[in-house]
Amino acid sequence: MNLLLLIAIPLVTAVLVLLVRNAVQVRWVSLLGATAQLVLAFVLFFAFRQQRIDGNAADMLFQLQYNWFPSWHISFHLGVDGISVAMILLTAFVVIAGVLVSWNVEKMTKEFYFLLILLSLGAYGFFVSLDLFVLFFFLEIAVIPKYLLIGVWGSGRKEYSANKLALMLMGGSVLVLVGILAMYYNAPGRSADIQTLARSVISPEVQKICFPLLFVGFGVFTALFPFHTWVPDGHSSAPTAGSMFLAGISMKLGGYGCLRVATYLLHDAAKDYSTPIIVLSVIAILYGAFATMMQKDLKYINAYSSISHCGFVLLGIGMMTKTSMTGTVMQMVSHGLMTALFFAVIGMIYERTHTRQVSEMGGLLKTMPFISTMLFIVGLCSLGLPGLSGFAAEMTVFMGSWENPDTFSRVATILSCLSLVVTAVYILRAVTKTAMGPLKPEFAALTDARWNEKLAAIILVAGILAVGTAPFWLNDLVNPATQLIKDALNLQPPID
Repeated sequence: MNLLLLIAIPLVTAVLVLLVRNAVQVRWVSLLGATAQLVLAFVLFFAFRQQRIDGNAADMLFQLQYNWFPSWHISFHLGVDGISVAMILLTAFVVIAGVLVSWNVEKMTKEFYFLLILLSLGAYGFFVSLDLFVLFFFLEIAVIPKYLLIGVWGSGRKEYSANKLALMLMGGSVLVLVGILAMYYNAPGRSADIQTLARSVISPEVQKICFPLLFVGFGVFTALFPFHTWVPDGHSSAPTAGSMFLAGISMKLGGYGCLRVATYLLHDAAKDYSTPIIVLSVIAILYGAFATMMQKDLKYINAYSSISHCGFVLLGIGMMTKTSMTGTVMQMVSHGLMTALFFAVIGMIYERTHTRQVSEMGGLLKTMPFISTMLFIVGLCSLGLPGLSGFAAEMTVFMGSWENPDTFSRVATILSCLSLVVTAVYILRAVTKTAMGPLKPEFAALTDARWNEKLAAIILVAGILAVGTAPFWLNDLVNPATQLIKDALNLQPPID
């Protein structure tokens, strides 16, 4: 399996989008490219699984390495483990759904789809990079299009939201870059290779400086409290596909970086900083849940709930058990699928009703049965109904957190569980007020989902059900990788 294809396909698709003549061709080229990405992601999954069945226990599979700047020991090094494969599958699902949902975009169609494909290019490159400088390069590729998507195709206070998002994420990127440089100059042999750094001995003093830089820097991307404030504004102003990409993919870059880079490479400092990570995670979970209860706009409801759900991602990392970190990856996949579907449904509703205010809707199940059904499914997934991905992911985080026997961890786990009650309140209230009750006369002639919208929703629901009804395939996929991180955490720090 050649991992360069994961980068080449979106790159070629983006170039073709710029070369074709009209909007119809742009849409079909983008859809064909997104379909090729999804097929390739499944090919990678089955090839990876077969390698494991055949007994290949290497930390990273399908590695490619080309010297980029040999004198600086920087190489274009690619490889995947179970966590990477899970993130690649998630990205492929969200990309094809985003392309389908954006089928009717008329304003600067070519540029819009080009930026969407460019986002996917950055995400794939980020998830397969094994050199920190290459990883940072792809992280920045995934940041730039977000600003334009919101600033050009957004709504509401789009200029303010785009500037705020760009400034916050660029600030996080600066912290990441400083942390990478500090690791690079203090590592034996000045290496930026993740596998080499994992085998190197980095002094505890250096780790204590680098870890907060990297964890907070990546944490900004995944709504780490109190650096979460870009999330509600960015999501509310972004176009539908932009919101799907922001929540479904971009926020996962941060969680992946916190786990793969900060925790795995700086394991001694990770243990020292576990308590503040847990505290901030619990605050984000509870704050996000209670703040969501106060929202009246469907997009703000999903945006604030994303802060709460991403808190579980960071909680699983902070608890630092193998089960909790497996739950972290499952939660990233679950939240990516769930929130992408939620924003897609909200976009469908807004396109027809021209409002996102819950109080101005009602009875939409009568005229939009498919869209309303999708709203019910994603709402039940968000509140953790068994059989859907939200339940499997959050329960794995809870079980892993409970494995820590100390009182602090147990109290943090209980407080996090309490958020599920609050989640049930705001989800059931929003869903029922939107879809149930009497139908307002102005909504009587509304039409249901079109073919492209139905296909996008079905693809995302299939992913949600695959994780919710049979989570063991995902658990088995990521277990070896989380075990490797857990083994690193169990290593004793060097003695000065």
